[in-house]
Amino acid sequence: MEKRLTYTHAVTVILLLLSIGTIFVLNIVTPSRHFSESENRVLKQLPEFSWQSLMSGKFTNNYETYISDQFAARDLWIGVKSSSDLAIGKKENNGVYAGRDGYLIQQFTPPNRKDLNDKVQAINSFASEFPDLNQFMMLVPTAISVLPEKLPNHVFDLKEMKYRDLVHKQLNSNIRIIDVFPALRAQKEQPIYYKTDHHWTTRGAYYAYHQLAKDIGFEPQDESSFDVTTISDEFFGTLYSKSGFRNVKPDPLEIFVPKSKEDISVEYVEEAKMSDSLYEMDHLNKKDKYAVFLNGNHALVRITTKHQNAGKLLIVKDSYANSLVPFLTAHYSEIDVVDLRYFERDLKQLIQDRQIDTMLTLYNVQTFMTDESIRNLTYMHS
Repeated sequence: MEKRLTYTHAVTVILLLLSIGTIFVLNIVTPSRHFSESENRVLKQLPEFSWQSLMSGKFTNNYETYISDQFAARDLWIGVKSSSDLAIGKKENNGVYAGRDGYLIQQFTPPNRKDLNDKVQAINSFASEFPDLNQFMMLVPTAISVLPEKLPNHVFDLKEMKYRDLVHKQLNSNIRIIDVFPALRAQKEQPIYYKTDHHWTTRGAYYAYHQLAKDIGFEPQDESSFDVTTISDEFFGTLYSKSGFRNVKPDPLEIFVPKSKEDISVEYVEEAKMSDSLYEMDHLNKKDKYAVFLNGNHALVRITTKHQNAGKLLIVKDSYANSLVPFLTAHYSEIDVVDLRYFERDLKQLIQDRQIDTMLTLYNVQTFMTDESIRNLTYMHS
């Protein structure tokens, strides 16, 4: 009996070592990915080593994030873990709550306070360079703040609004705040957030558009001015992929098309590609159907409309802006859309060359807190 136990123990150890070794080798030979289509986000790359970053702990934190983002067969392991968690009654996996009524809700990750202060300082410093520019900031709360009743029992998370308000208090007075929380909360019975994705829906963006119009000072179009069309009933978004929770229904994907046809030109500047539509329907056949809006994320998208002398708008943004931009083409002659995660030009020079008169910085709160590229504003005008 003792020999049999010893033999079984040895086989178990060998199998365990083989498994660990296989995973180790896979992680070495698997190339690092720059972007996760399933999570619709840029993945962490191998951080640059320095003694200063090591001593501050920043290198270690960034390296842990890198290992997590680049782990071999990441999506498969997420699915296995989430199924196990649900089986024991756990309602959170990989930073996503399995909420009520089929909602998957992204958990808020508090930022490093120094990093956050650096971002705000960069924004304020950049804004001070343009005292005559109409400047606005819209930090959009995610579903965790607007729809707290959809969270699992005994889950209360108020940190997102706390940090959003902290940013608001630190902004320069020449940056006007557009607070869309009341407008979104007032429509909480409407489908303003996707259930399987971290974005707001087109309807959520529409309500934010009305608030934006009020604060900037133009007359928004009523819903009756649009044909609201469901272009897909099979949208499984980023939270579906990230969480691994599979017992949920897909989301419908809507677009608001103006009843009076608009002649527009859309230029994807870095790619030297032109289009006459704000929507790229080919993405309906792909995993990331949200990329229908503005063909996904690009360094610089330039939109020209038929409305002459209607003003020139610059939007510095994350992907939340992609579904809101179509509502703005009726109110501006030109709209330049910049994503700092990919933009490598001089933003100050862009404002001057394009004679921009209004700038809108638009992020969802979670992305604003985690996106390091915002700090690059400090170097774009030095």
